[in-house]
Amino acid sequence: MRIAVYGTGGVGGYFGGRLAQAGAEVHFIARGANLRALRERGLRVRSVNGDFEVQAAATDDPADIGPCDFVLFCVKAFDTDAAAARLGPLVRDDTAVLSLQNGVENEEKLARAVGEAHVMGGAAFIFAEIAEPGVITHTGGPTSITFGELDGRASQRGQRLLAICERAGFGAELSADIKTVLWAKLAFICAQAGMTAAVRLPIGDIRSADAAWAAFRRLVAEVCAVAAADGSPVPQAAQERAVALARGLQPGGFSSLHDDLVAGRRMELEALHGFVVRRAAQHGLAVPTSETVYAILQPWAIRNQRAST
Repeated sequence: MRIAVYGTGGVGGYFGGRLAQAGAEVHFIARGANLRALRERGLRVRSVNGDFEVQAAATDDPADIGPCDFVLFCVKAFDTDAAAARLGPLVRDDTAVLSLQNGVENEEKLARAVGEAHVMGGAAFIFAEIAEPGVITHTGGPTSITFGELDGRASQRGQRLLAICERAGFGAELSADIKTVLWAKLAFICAQAGMTAAVRLPIGDIRSADAAWAAFRRLVAEVCAVAAADGSPVPQAAQERAVALARGLQPGGFSSLHDDLVAGRRMELEALHGFVVRRAAQHGLAVPTSETVYAILQPWAIRNQRAST
């Protein structure tokens, strides 16, 4: 099985590395210092589940790889359009492009670039990041992916991917309702990322402050209200799991949105809270907590984007 990992950050590096260990022919697409390190020293993962290293091909040009069975699409949401435009050399008639990104709009953007028949939806549940070029730090989380066809049908390619994920030793689930899964994840991320970034304190401090924890729960509820209006209602049990997941996190945990804010990197705010605010307005819904978090973080997002361009 040939797999291209487009975006070798925490998500792509960890899951791509595990798939390479399981015998897949994995090709990493990266850039800059990260690419140089992958070429010179391979991928190194420091994981709570055990450290490992893999040697795999790495490039910044999809044309160097050629057609693949699967493309794990793991770039930041704000890079989706630009990266999707470069997917052509990786795609043949039966190639599946699986988004493992934050947000619920990426699949539509990918479909416009390569055709809806090639696109699968996916959600990664993991806490991992680039510690230094070529090195991924995996600190916890469920360490699993859920994926499925956008129309909910069962497919042979879905079963093939599930089988190799299981061989790779991480959690994997094939879903018949992946759009609802994506909305449920968005609800958790908007609450976890939004609160840790806006407050600039870890989740433990937010849980221990009644007003902050109530805001966390309101963010979950607001995103789920937008999901229902959009035709992908999130079951109450899934909403409760999002809150329960936050209760079980290590108290010192932050979020990638927070980390990008304080590091001066470009932020995924528009794909998260910005999207929720805009889509709520389209449906005539009030989302005051989401609007407040968005208003607090937007100046930082603008500043960081200017600094990074």
